[in-house]
Amino acid sequence: MAWSARQRAGLVFSTPWLVSFAAFGLFPVLFSLGLSFSRFSPTRPEMSRWVGLDNYGALVSDATFWQAVGNTLFFAVGTIPFTTGIALALALLLHARPPAGGFFRTALFVPTVISLVVISLVFRYIYAPNGMLNWLLSSLGAGGKAWLQEPSFALPAIMAMDVWASVGYYMILTLAGLKAIPREIYDSAEVDGAGWWDRLIHITLPSLRPILLFIVVINTIRSLQVFVEIVVMTQGGPLNRTLTMVYYLYETAFYKLRMGYGSAIAYALFALLFVITLVQLRVFRFGRAVGE
Repeated sequence: MAWSARQRAGLVFSTPWLVSFAAFGLFPVLFSLGLSFSRFSPTRPEMSRWVGLDNYGALVSDATFWQAVGNTLFFAVGTIPFTTGIALALALLLHARPPAGGFFRTALFVPTVISLVVISLVFRYIYAPNGMLNWLLSSLGAGGKAWLQEPSFALPAIMAMDVWASVGYYMILTLAGLKAIPREIYDSAEVDGAGWWDRLIHITLPSLRPILLFIVVINTIRSLQVFVEIVVMTQGGPLNRTLTMVYYLYETAFYKLRMGYGSAIAYALFALLFVITLVQLRVFRFGRAVGE
């Protein structure tokens, strides 16, 4: 079948993107997939060999890997509901157009455009034994703690910082969803005697379901890939209590130079993300059927 001039022109103009995608997107994915079935070290490539499913089998008995999985899931479960709920509450408040609403909207969104490295450095000093948080607690008569050095508090401290840093972005998305709901629906509900709570349950939340699904999915992906905060603030310590899957992957592949095993961790993370996303899609689809 002969191509038309328009199709040929489209191919010519899309070729640079196709080449860059193949070189920097598709090839690394396929190469890392091959590495996950091999034992490979960049310092001794001549010793590389195919090991089949041995790397994936080793993950099953790797206690450190499972601790990283547990920490990662704890981080996700402990941040996603708070981030989504706070973002929804703030969006509802700002949607009511309070005084100085533009100022508060901007102030809440600013942390999302600041480098996460900078935010992590600032909070590392806030959480320091002689930092601002302990100074504030001492001034209130409470004792301070070494927040990032104590196993029980290190990960929750990072989670609290993550919620603060990201809630503004999800608030803006939720606010955009609220503005897309036709005002006439609310007016009709008010005429029928529906109160604020009834309008929230039967109009606002069902109308926001697509944007809430988007927020939950991207927040899940982001939370399961948490890395920068860990690198800057704790490097996986203390006692591996802040060791996450991506940091364990990074440490295995680029410090220990076990590229094959690191690639297996990456695809285990991909499988976890895939399964959780499917579950979320099914839950939201079920919720739509029940709500409607």
